[in-house]
Amino acid sequence: MSSRILAFFLLASSLVFGADSKPPNVLFIAVDDLANTLGCYGDVLAKTPHIDRLAASGVRFDRAYNQIPLCNPTRASIMTGLRPDTIKVYDLDRHFREEVPEVVTLSQHFMQSGYYAGRVGKIYHYNVPASIGTDGFDDAPSWQETINPKGRDKTDEAKIFNAEPHRKISAALSWLAADGADEEQTDGMIATEAIATMEAQQGKPFFLAAGFFRPHTPYVAPKKYFDLYPLESIRLPYAPSDDRQDIPTAAFAHNCPVPNYGLDEQTLRKAIQAYYACVSFIDAQVGRMLEALDRLDLADNTIVVFWSDHGYHLGEHNGVWQKRTLFEESARSPLIIRVPKAKGNGQPSRQVVEFLDVYPTLVELADLKKPAHLEGRSLAPLLEDPLKAWQGEAITQILRPADTRLNEPVMGCSIRTDRWRFTEWAEGRQGTELYDHHTDPKEFHNLSIKPDTSALAVIQNLRKRLRAKASGQVPTTPFNPSRL
Repeated sequence: MSSRILAFFLLASSLVFGADSKPPNVLFIAVDDLANTLGCYGDVLAKTPHIDRLAASGVRFDRAYNQIPLCNPTRASIMTGLRPDTIKVYDLDRHFREEVPEVVTLSQHFMQSGYYAGRVGKIYHYNVPASIGTDGFDDAPSWQETINPKGRDKTDEAKIFNAEPHRKISAALSWLAADGADEEQTDGMIATEAIATMEAQQGKPFFLAAGFFRPHTPYVAPKKYFDLYPLESIRLPYAPSDDRQDIPTAAFAHNCPVPNYGLDEQTLRKAIQAYYACVSFIDAQVGRMLEALDRLDLADNTIVVFWSDHGYHLGEHNGVWQKRTLFEESARSPLIIRVPKAKGNGQPSRQVVEFLDVYPTLVELADLKKPAHLEGRSLAPLLEDPLKAWQGEAITQILRPADTRLNEPVMGCSIRTDRWRFTEWAEGRQGTELYDHHTDPKEFHNLSIKPDTSALAVIQNLRKRLRAKASGQVPTTPFNPSRL
């Protein structure tokens, strides 16, 4: 870092962190396929003391929504600050630089501003578990250094139980209560390498991204975390028996045509147990990194961002699993931001925010120049006052291939406001949904079926606002449905 840039950082960061402050570090923690299954989000089953502690010392965003509930496009959107319709990334095969080759990513912007930018584990897309230990679908301009650990979860893959042997373990309900210590697993190694990187970068501003692979399938964690969740304590989620009758066919992912994959209740409970075991395993690794921040005297000058790429289903709506829906469980994701000395720390925010907002937020907090291309808005005002009036709305979308259920490729687009969720499939040709979250937070009653005058007015208003931000058009470039 040049002396001129460093002097600028010292002046700018003093406005946020105090007169004697250095440029703030960023610890950017990503978790794969994590729903709001955390104690701090009100989950009564989850045992997540370390993430809960982070939430208690920062701002927990209770209504944060991803742009696409699928790994590659949502991660590309977060890192570029651009909507899927801008970067034209809707599936697992397309890299965002094919459409926007010169875009400056979040970590790249910090790096160009004098920061060290490093990645440990999964930030951009990886095929899990096949690509563990490689660069995956990474973006080389985003980093100065990349570290790709590979643990015994790779060498022990033959031991994994697959409840759906006709599917690969990457897409099936599959799990392993593993032998050995946390540090032998890939995610344990990621925490170890992230801590070592923080130790090596002391005294220099850093943007360190630590990306964990679990709880993505296969659900692999040391056996002690499975023991935290006795099977008798686990129940399948409730839904009315007729819940699916008013939901469009396109609303259900093509890989889940049969409720609960046709599996018996005991197997499903074991799958939930394994998922929560992975959540607690990741919580322990987050705890190790937070402890390192304290031990290295970095906590008072480090912004911590904790996020998951999208939500996750564990049997809701009579047997929906995994991701790729526009229901609340899939579109909503954990987001926690801790800024040292921020006035809002320790308070939750109920405002509707988007993951697009992460990029401009961190740029403002570090007092860097804001790139002109960003499509989100900074959450800095909510970090100071989580109750601040916001009037937020979030757009989430998903692409359906033309499978045997649908006569065309279908784009689903959904808008979430403080009260409503409105969803269109193929701009309404394949169905619509309207849910009132004031009276129906689980989205059981689709008000767009035989809507009354009031519901019609809401639909007309939300349709206009939705289409202003999401095209609803399928991509003109080829895509590979077999990879979705």
